[in-house]
Amino acid sequence: MADHWIGRFTAMASPCEVLVETSSHKEAAALLELISSEAWRIEEKFSRYLKGNIVHQINTANGAAIEVDEESARLLDYAAVCYELSDGAFDVTSGILRRVWKFDGSDRLPDPASVAQLLPRIGWNKVVWNKPRITLQPDMELDLGGLGKEYAVDAAATLLEGATQASFVVNFGGDLFVSSLRANGEPWRIGLDDPLHTGENAVGQLQIERGGVATSGDARRFLLHDGKRYGHILNPLTGWPVEGAPRSIMVVAETCVEAGMFATMAMLRGPEAEAFLDGEEVKYWCER
Repeated sequence: MADHWIGRFTAMASPCEVLVETSSHKEAAALLELISSEAWRIEEKFSRYLKGNIVHQINTANGAAIEVDEESARLLDYAAVCYELSDGAFDVTSGILRRVWKFDGSDRLPDPASVAQLLPRIGWNKVVWNKPRITLQPDMELDLGGLGKEYAVDAAATLLEGATQASFVVNFGGDLFVSSLRANGEPWRIGLDDPLHTGENAVGQLQIERGGVATSGDARRFLLHDGKRYGHILNPLTGWPVEGAPRSIMVVAETCVEAGMFATMAMLRGPEAEAFLDGEEVKYWCER
C-alpha cells in the first residue's frame, strides 16, 4: 500500500510483519530490525524446540529446582494465573501430549492408552513455583508455546512505541497489536480469516483503534477421522481435543497476551465459548 510501509520476516514458525505509517525507508528498516531481533530473542529463549535455553534447563533438571530471571518469572506467573482462571484447562505442562497427537490433517488418532499414560505427567498444580525457583517432577515438561507468540507481539510493540511516533501494526502469524488510529484518523482494518479457506479468504473485517488481537482455532492444525474433525486444542484433564469448540475465535483486548488468553480459554469451554466471552465483556468474532 502506498500509505504505509510493510516489513516481513519469519519467527516462531510463523510469517511475521510490521506495518508502519512512514515514508522514511531508513526509519522503516530500523524498526524492522528492532522487532525482528526481539522476536528471535524471545524464540531463542523460550522455544521448547531449542536446547540450552531456560525452558530446556527446566525440562531437563530431573526434579531439581531451577532459578529463573525476571522475564521468565513474569511468564510463569502469568501461566499460573491462566491455570487458576481456567480451572486447570489452560495448563503449560500439557504440551507433552504432542508426543502422541500429530495434527497434520491426516486421519491418524493416537491409541487411547498412550494418551492415558501421559495424563499423570500433566498438571500445573504438581509444579513447585516459588519465585524465582521452579521445580518440575522428573517426568514433566514445561511448554510456553501457548503464551510465547502473543508475548512476543506485545514486547515488540512496546519497543516500537519507544522508537517511533508513527501508527503501526505488529502481526506475528495472525496475532497482532495495533498502536493507534492512523494519520487520517481512521482505525486499522483487520481481516477475519475464513477457517474453511484459511490464508486465502476473509469473511469480514474488524476496525481496531488500539489493542491486541489473537485468534484460536482448528483451521491449520487438525485431524479428520471418520468424518469427525479433531482440533488441536486439547483438554489437559482428558488428553483429548475439546468437544464442541468453535472453528475459530478472534478476540480483541488491551494486549495481545490478554486477547490470546481469552481466545484459548473460550476454545477450552467448547460449546460454552460464546457465553464465556459474553460474560467477560470482550470484543470477539466467532465462527462455527
